Formats: sequence, C-alpha cells, structure tokens
Amino acid sequence: MTLRYRFLITAAVLCQLLLVPAIVTSQLPPAAPAASAPAERSSIAQTPCARAAAAQKEKGNVNTICAIEQEEEGAVYKLHGAVEIYYGSYVLRADEVTYNSDTKEATATGHFALDGGPNDDHIRASHGTYNLERETGRFSDVTGTTGLRFRENRVILTSTAPFAFTGKVVEKTSPDRYLVYDGTITTCELPHPKWQFDARKVVVDVGGNAKIYHSTFLLHGFPVLYFPFATHPVEKESRQSGFLMPSVGRSSTKGNMVGDAYYWAINRMMDATLGAEYFSKRGWSQRGEFRARPGETSYIDLNYFGVIDRGIGSPPLKEGGENVRLNAAGTRDGFRGVANVDYLSSFLFRLAFNEVFSQAVYSEVKSQAFLSKSVSGINFNGFVGRYQNFLSTTPGQVIKITHAPSFDFSGADQQLGRTPFYWSFDASAAGLSRSEPQQCTTVGMIPSCTPAFRTGNLLGRFDLSPGVSLPLLFRGWSLRPELILHETYYTERLAGQNPGLAVSDPTNRRALETTVEIRPPALERVFDKEFLGKKWKHVIEPRATYRFVTGVNSFANVLKFDERDVLTDTHEVEYGFVTRVYSKRISAKPEDCDAIMASLTVGGPAPESIIPWQHPGTLVNAPCQPRPDLREVVTWELAQKYFLDPTFGGALISGQRNVFTTTADLTGIAFVTQPRHLSPLVSRLRVETSARTDAEWDLDYDFQSNTTNASTLLANYHIGQVTIGGGDAFLQIPAQTAARSGSAAALRFNQFRAALGYGRPNKRGFSAASSFGFDAESKLLQFISAQTTYNWDCCGVTLEYRSYSVANVRNENLFRFTFALANIGGFGSLRRQERLY
Repeated sequence: MTLRYRFLITAAVLCQLLLVPAIVTSQLPPAAPAASAPAERSSIAQTPCARAAAAQKEKGNVNTICAIEQEEEGAVYKLHGAVEIYYGSYVLRADEVTYNSDTKEATATGHFALDGGPNDDHIRASHGTYNLERETGRFSDVTGTTGLRFRENRVILTSTAPFAFTGKVVEKTSPDRYLVYDGTITTCELPHPKWQFDARKVVVDVGGNAKIYHSTFLLHGFPVLYFPFATHPVEKESRQSGFLMPSVGRSSTKGNMVGDAYYWAINRMMDATLGAEYFSKRGWSQRGEFRARPGETSYIDLNYFGVIDRGIGSPPLKEGGENVRLNAAGTRDGFRGVANVDYLSSFLFRLAFNEVFSQAVYSEVKSQAFLSKSVSGINFNGFVGRYQNFLSTTPGQVIKITHAPSFDFSGADQQLGRTPFYWSFDASAAGLSRSEPQQCTTVGMIPSCTPAFRTGNLLGRFDLSPGVSLPLLFRGWSLRPELILHETYYTERLAGQNPGLAVSDPTNRRALETTVEIRPPALERVFDKEFLGKKWKHVIEPRATYRFVTGVNSFANVLKFDERDVLTDTHEVEYGFVTRVYSKRISAKPEDCDAIMASLTVGGPAPESIIPWQHPGTLVNAPCQPRPDLREVVTWELAQKYFLDPTFGGALISGQRNVFTTTADLTGIAFVTQPRHLSPLVSRLRVETSARTDAEWDLDYDFQSNTTNASTLLANYHIGQVTIGGGDAFLQIPAQTAARSGSAAALRFNQFRAALGYGRPNKRGFSAASSFGFDAESKLLQFISAQTTYNWDCCGVTLEYRSYSVANVRNENLFRFTFALANIGGFGSLRRQERLY
C-alpha cells in the first residue's frame, strides 16, 4: 500500500467531530430537546471534519483529530495546518500542534484556540500547552471569555455573569480555575472595553468568583481607582458576599454624602445588606435590609432606616429618627399568613429624610398581620393591627387605634337545606383601644381646644351578623331580598361628645337590616362592522337596591374603631348602572410587547409595596399573546343614593363631618355635614384602549350644593419608547367641617402630577425621565425630579436632580448619580428603589 493511500485512510478515520449537547442556560427559556437538537447541529456542524467527528461520536469515540498534514511517531502526532482536536466537550485549534495520544498533552503554536467545556470557555493565544484529559495548561498572550457561546455572528449568554480577560501568561490549573498574570478582566466587549481591571494577578474560579490582586480600575483607558484586592462574580447565579461600591452625592441640606454597604449572601434563599452614610451637615444614617424567599409563595423583607442627626438651624433642630418596615407572606397546609408592619419614630423624621415625595408626606402608619384559613366555605381569620395618624410634627400629636387581637369568622352563601333560601354569617371577637391627643384650633381670634381622649387599654367587642337571602331569577331579571341581624356587644361606651369619655359601662347594639337588590337584564349589542381593525360590543348593566336599617338607637354611645362601628339607621334607595365597551382584535400589536418605564406610571404602587426581588424598576410587560386580544376598553359606573331618612335615625350631627356605613359604601369622600336626601353623584370612568394606555377619572358631584366634592384624573400613555403620565387630584372640604379646623370657608386641595420619560432602564444609549408635583391652591412646586441615563454595552451612568418643598420642614436640592458596571454593581448614591425608572 503506497504512502498516499495510507495517508487518505488515516485522515478519513481521524477527521471526525464530537457533537456537544446544548446547555440550557438561565438567560434563555428551556426548549424541548427534540426541537433544540437540530438547531444545535446546524450551528455547530459547519466543517467536513466536524460532520465526520459527529458520526464518530455516535460510535462512542471521544477523541478526533484533523489536520492538513500529519506525522506519527508512536503515540506522538505532529500536526501541521488547520489543526483541530476534539476531545470530550473541548475543541483545540492551532496552526502547528504536537499531540501525545497517551498523555493527552498538546503543545500548540500559531492561532492557538481552545473552546468548549461546561463553562463555555473561549481562549485565544499565541502559543500554549494543554492536557485534554486533565483540562490543565499554560498559554501566552491570551485573550479569553467565559460564559459566552459564539454561533457565527451571534453571541449567546450561558451565564448571568459572563466576562472577558487578557493576560501575558494564563495558567489553567483545574477545569474551573484560571491564573491570569499581568492581565485585565472586564465584562465589556473586546478589544476596546469601556472599563477594565488591570491587575498583576487574577485568580478565576469559574462557578465562584474572580479574585483580583493589586489592580487599577481603568475607565476608557484612564486609571481611576487602585484596589489592593477586589472580587468579580463569575458564577452562573452571581451572588457573592462582600463590600459594595461606595456611594456619593450632594444635598443642599445634608451636605456632601458618602457611604458604603456590605452585602451578605447567606444562602440560596436569603441575603442581607448593611450600610451607613455620612452627611457632612447633619450626621450619620444607617440602612439595613434582610430578604428571604423560603418558597414560591412565601417571602420576608425587613428594612431599617435611621438617622443620627446633629440638627439644622439655630438653635439646631434635631430631626433624626428611625423607620422599620416588615413585609412577609407565606402559605402552608391551607393557612395563609401575611404581615405588613411599619414602625415610625416621628413624622418629622419622615418629612425630613424620606427621598420619595409621596412617602415623605404620608402621615399614616399602618401595621397589620393576619392568619387565615378557609374550610368548606367558612373563613377563619386571626388579625392584629395598629393604625397611627400623625396630626402634626409635634411629638405626641398622633391618633392611635389598636386591634390586639381580632378573630373573624365568616361564611359564604350556602343553601339552607332543600329550600330556595341561602344563609350566611359574619362574626368577630376583638380587643380594641383608641387614643387621641388634645387638639387646638383658632377660628377668627377665638382659640378652641378639644380635650384628649382615650379608651381602656383593651376593651372587648363581640359582633354577630347572620343573614338569610332568597335569590330569584326570571327571564334575565335578578331579584335578591335579604334579611340580616346585627348584634354587637361592647364592654365600654362613649359618654358625651367632642370627643366624649369612654366609661366602663357595657352597651349592646342590635339592628335589623333589610335589603332588596334588583338587576334588570343587561342591554348589549355586538357591532358587525369592524372599526380600527377591531370588533366591538357595548353592554349596559342597570341596578337598584332598597335598604332599610332600624334599631341602632345608641349610635352616639358607640366607640368608633373601624367599619363595624359606623352602622346607623337608614332608609334609602341606591340606583346606578355600569356601561362597558369591549373590543376584540385577532392578533396583538408588536409595539404592545416593547418594554416600557413601568415605574414611571402616575398613580402606580409605591416602591415599598412591591414584594422582594420585584422592585418597580425590574417589572416588565406581560408578553404578547398570539390568541385574539379581548379588552374591556371603557368602563363607566354611575351611582347615587336617595335617603328617605335624612337624619339617619338621629345619628347625624350637624356642622361636622359624619361617616356612616351607608355613605362609606358609596364613596370614600365624607359628604354628610347636615340633613340631606340626595347623595352626590358618583362617577367612575376607566379607559384602556391598549396595553400601553390607561386613563381613569373619578368624580363626586354634589347636586345639593352644586359643587364638585372630589375629582381625581389619572392618565398614562406609552408610545414607542416615550412614556407620558399625568394626574390631577381635587378635594373640597365643606365649610362646616373646615371651621372645626380653624377655617371659616371651605378648604380646597388641588394638586397636579406629571411625568415624561424616554427609553427604558436597560436600553443602550440615552434614556431620560422627569416628574413634578404642583399645588394649585398654594401656587407651590412641591417637588421636581429629573433623571438621565446613558448605557454602553457593559456600563452606564445615571444622573439625577431632585428638589423638595415640604411645608416648613424641608426645602432641599439633591444631586445624585450612579455609575453601574455590568455584573459588578453601582458607584453612587441613587438607590434602585428611588429611581424614576
């Protein structure tokens, strides 16, 4: 056999390729194996050598060698030209390779490349040695990446913390450890990274972190900071304990601000952050957060914020304090527990130091926790709670209402035997207390004070409300008469008025309630013709309710704690209707799927109401669905009540604000200050033409006084990358109620909110947003915020300006910034939960 034929046979046997199975990563949704396998084959198998090796792999061979020229001397192969060695999940390529098939040692020069492995290593070097079996080696003049998979012109992330490194010498001492000497490390694109660590030595534990020794942080090639030691997470789920990047900022009232924090990754399901910040003009602040996620439906989030204040002004006024907030929830064995606990040392502290305006001016502090379980339509609830309302910044000026504890039992409607009747019940046993401070006002030149009020430390209230109903249906008509007995026992009662005195004299409130609800058939029409590419449907749902309550003869003697205590006699009729407009589109619009600035929405939830790991800045839109898009475009509800008994059984006290069950069920705005037959007309209008449009207008118009009691308008619109939001809140307090607060005329509140944004948090390039609040009555700009961001491929900078004008307590201008590095952290004072987007 000639040498030519021997060479061809050897090349045919050796030129094979190993097919590497696809790795499911945390960056990409999992796909079915049957669907993903062909895609991987088509992207990897691009050379004849690769296709041949794939076939060899199916026969069980793990070692495949290809080269233009080969020389064999026993177990040593000398390979020349376009060398490819496939061993396990690795591919070694070079111009010249000497390979020992016994020791699996390869010495390569010229365009040396090593790809593959469980961490998707990608190494380029001038020359090097590598042992394919032990997965160790030494390389020179190296450029490499890990956590990235290259497919033609595409780069696929296979780790949440991919990074790139260079080095004069790189040693791979184990499958998951690299030693980089005189090199750099970065998360930016090479060869011109925006930032990098230039270090003498870097120890990279893939799946752990990178330890960086004697490094200089370079920004666009300019040295910025020197670090004797630093760490960089390179694991697929990157959570490493350590000190965070320091924060700096500037405030007109706090002075220069600088701080830092330590992050503790306790385990997979919990972590903690502890930090402090120094204010050059005021003192120290302390922050802490503990988060835990024990299960899919349970979480714990504990936050602490405190300030040790040196004071401001002359003489110095100390405004320091502390705020602790706990949010937790969990379910087990059918039980559901929820805790929302908020502790505030003083209202002055919140006004002076809270960075979110809507939270800074919020005078209420609510703490509550409950445990509930439902069995066969019966709900069992245990509840403890405390409500505080700070009347002013003066210490002690706070109303407190405590439920400690309360046990509630309720049953849904259930059929009474084989009869057409249904029965239900609601019962409660609670321990309660309430206290109010002395309040003084001046009407004209005459001062007036109401004395302090306090109940016993713990009075008892027992309430039972069984009911029976008879639902009837006839040709689309619904008629539901119901009879409810209210029996409530109190261990204390109220003696006198304004505010009166709680005395240890038990009282019993007994009332009988009769209601008849009637709902005619809904009027609906489906329009055959399409309009704006959609089909339309219009529905009108009228209703009317007659209610008669009698027997509440001791309303003036009942202590008030919650909604159970404001039941009064009434004789009334409520009438109204709801009109709805629906649209149906066959497919979703592509622009509805684009990410938006969800947290910039006017009227959205406050940051502290979001559960851990779901802060507003990270919320994303619901994905577009391929199914037909059915939407309730317009919802408009109108309702009004006519009171046949204008004094509510004598419970009404003229000249002051009265809150009763029947009025609170209609609207949250108190409107009863004198006897009346007609309630305000309540209008609730909501418009949602698409997933990117939302508008709501709530209006209470009083025909008796021909005035608008309250009007709230909210509108948010997203078009492309532009977000626009606005709101107006108007409230008018009747003159009788205002007089008790020291004003002879009606009080009016009218405040505007507006927001404008472009881009989104993770958008490359430029993004910006601004919001402001304006008080139209006092002609005062309450706050203004402006924030702008520029993101590169691996880093970004955010600048923010905020201005506050809070009563006579706070007039502050604040400048903050954050420089964020991908997979590293941020340097600055702009915290994530305080960002506009």
